[in-house]
Amino acid sequence: MALVEVIMPKMGESIVEATILSWLKKPGDKIELEESLLEVATDKVDTEIPSPHAGVLKEILAKDGELIKVGAPIAILEAEAEAVILPSEPDAKSKSGNDNLTTHEKDKTINQTNGQDLAVMDFKSTSKFYSPLVKNIAKEERITVAELETITGSGAEGRVTKKDILQFVTDRNQGSTIQADQPAKRSAGSVTPLVSASIQAGDEIIQMDRMRKMIAERMVDSKRIAPHVTSFVEADVSNIVSWRNKVKNEFQKREGDALTFTPIFVEAVALSIRDYPMVNIQVDGDKIIRKKDINIGIAVALPSGNLIVPVIRNADQLNIGGLAKMVNDLVKRARNNKLKPDDLAGGTFTISNVGTFGNVMGTPIIMQPQVGIIAIGAIQKKPSVIETPQGDAIAIRHKMFLSHSYDHRVVDGALGGSLIRRVADYLEKFDVSRGI
Repeated sequence: MALVEVIMPKMGESIVEATILSWLKKPGDKIELEESLLEVATDKVDTEIPSPHAGVLKEILAKDGELIKVGAPIAILEAEAEAVILPSEPDAKSKSGNDNLTTHEKDKTINQTNGQDLAVMDFKSTSKFYSPLVKNIAKEERITVAELETITGSGAEGRVTKKDILQFVTDRNQGSTIQADQPAKRSAGSVTPLVSASIQAGDEIIQMDRMRKMIAERMVDSKRIAPHVTSFVEADVSNIVSWRNKVKNEFQKREGDALTFTPIFVEAVALSIRDYPMVNIQVDGDKIIRKKDINIGIAVALPSGNLIVPVIRNADQLNIGGLAKMVNDLVKRARNNKLKPDDLAGGTFTISNVGTFGNVMGTPIIMQPQVGIIAIGAIQKKPSVIETPQGDAIAIRHKMFLSHSYDHRVVDGALGGSLIRRVADYLEKFDVSRGI
């Protein structure tokens, strides 16, 4: 049997580190190949890490709650299969600058930073993601975590970039930054309220879980970053209701899964974005990035009450059957906590089906760094005036409201309103003779 290192695997294109939530095995336990070894949390999703080898867990190198970089060792296995044997001495080329220091030099470096500085630079105390470069600049410039959290990030999902932190350093040197001891001024980009909550006898205090904290932070950031405007239309979806009723049993029998309205909505939105590509964009400072792929996020409510948004990549290239399979798979895995980080990455536009909760319309908050999100309302039977060869008549039709919330920095009313009108047009002109 050979000793092998288990390293923190790469779990997505934008994931550089993860927090150990819990070990599912303890030293001495026998482990099968691909058996779940531990559970970790990234800034996107919680996921289980499978064992890369069959064997016995010899040693755990990373404790619960510890933040570990991708590629760093987290455990040692005594593997049954062929494996690379751990060297007794690390290769000199792989050592970091600190590893090459003598004991005296290490002590000298440690003594240069007092205990207070080490405490305020403890990034485990924040739920925000900061790149290694930003962390290094913060340490060099003696920027505390509290100060770092006041910086408005211009990067993806509101993350602090090198440019942002260097501008903060410049402003601080000029005496114009916000001090960490001024919580009222920081509240615009924080979930801390201006006025403390009033607690009465019998009130229950519930601590937010990690996901709820993340959602709260991102929603506040989105409203701070993007001026939201919403346009509404009402669509007649009688043809869609009729078509789905006709084919859903066949689909269920053939695929073993339900045919919901969601893949039909996704198709209409994807086709509309293809017609109006300037809503499939992101903002980077004073630059607009037009995305090549149309990747539609679908908001999914979890049993815990939290919300998660898995992504259907290249949604405009899938037919209704393909979209139905993709939607059902993502929803099931989302509710069973089986999503991978890549399932949540790369979205360029989002759909929120508020109709599933009986709501007739909604004004959802944009998922940064996207610039638009559509809410789908409940389908209701309504009396409606329709045109016939014999003249106007009143009939019972299936109607629903659609709303498009968009970033008014880059999407004006004409474009935002045209997009949602085009979605309604695709839904109203749905071909009832099509197959699936």
